[in-house]
Amino acid sequence: MRRVRQQDEGGSVADSAQNDASTSTAQQTAAQKTAPKKTAPRKSAATAAAAKKAPAAKKATAAKKTTAAATPAKKTPAKKTAAAKKTTAKKTAATRPVDNRVRPAAQPPAADADGEQPNRIRRLINWRVSAAMTPQPPNETVLNLQQPIVDLLNKYYFRTEIEGWERIPKETCLVVGVHSGGALTMDAWTLVGAWHEHFGGRRHLHGTAHDVLMATPGLGDYFRAVGVIAANRKSVSAALEQGRDVVVWPGGEVDAMRSWTKRDVATLGGRTGFVRQAIRSGVPILPVATVGGHDTVFVLNEGKWLANALDKVLGLKKTLRGSNLPIIAGFPFPLAVEVLPAHVPLPAKIRTEMLEPIEVDTDPERAGDEAYVQQVYEQVQTAIQRGMDRLAAKRRLPVLG
Repeated sequence: MRRVRQQDEGGSVADSAQNDASTSTAQQTAAQKTAPKKTAPRKSAATAAAAKKAPAAKKATAAKKTTAAATPAKKTPAKKTAAAKKTTAKKTAATRPVDNRVRPAAQPPAADADGEQPNRIRRLINWRVSAAMTPQPPNETVLNLQQPIVDLLNKYYFRTEIEGWERIPKETCLVVGVHSGGALTMDAWTLVGAWHEHFGGRRHLHGTAHDVLMATPGLGDYFRAVGVIAANRKSVSAALEQGRDVVVWPGGEVDAMRSWTKRDVATLGGRTGFVRQAIRSGVPILPVATVGGHDTVFVLNEGKWLANALDKVLGLKKTLRGSNLPIIAGFPFPLAVEVLPAHVPLPAKIRTEMLEPIEVDTDPERAGDEAYVQQVYEQVQTAIQRGMDRLAAKRRLPVLG
């Protein structure tokens, strides 16, 4: 009975607990239903107005951008623009890598054969000589004015004798000879003058001269007026192509400034360029022998030692294109070192002879045949030496002839 009562009591307690829990749950549910619902806070009037204006503002901004793109930009004042450009240029210069290369204001003169730039004296000489690079016919007015003087000097002062006019080829030829007398080679001057007189101006003979003489004020101008051209391959080739005769003296300053004791020695200086020139131009060589020019001044010493000494200090040998500084005795200076003319020629008798022409192979490839070139060179030198020997045998006394 007690267990039943306990069970009944236990069941009653459990049921009572369940009833209490159900009642509590029901009360919570009723409270949730009857509790007021939470709502979002209302926006103020200003916030609502701003929200309404935001889309309109976006549309207005887009419209302004479109209008700005279509409308051209206003011009910035020139001063502000210039200032901005300068500022930009400075920034660019600051960031740009520095270029240390030196750029000359003018194009430098052509380098010499060894690649060195010529000095000022050499540039002056080149500038003066360039005027004589293109062969021009002699100035007829100058020739006519000087002809009476030339005739007077040839006939009475130098008492010139020239033989062998009949040996001159009918076609254009390259005349090759020796010349004497220091800086004033009167045997060369008398030959060119006599050629012009013999042909009456119908056939020109272009003389050639050293660069220093062509660059000398006065003398160089006179040379150009009478048809003298620069002694180089370009000038000589151009004249021969035009059908004009040219006379060259291969020995150059070594020939013209040789010692008086060698006055009757044919000196071509071992320079074979004239043979190659004749081959390339396809013209015969006309050798010419002459004596007497070295009696117009007495070369006491060729001055090689002096030229070498000065060359070590001043480099004059390359600048002046010469290896001699001759010591001369003449008028008006009994003793002088001659680079430019430093004497008045003495009235020596000059004898000249045209020799038999020498034909050369006109095949351009033979210009590179050293054996053939040397053979022709020796043939020309031998012919000139024999001619000088014959002419020197006629001389009785120096100067007087």
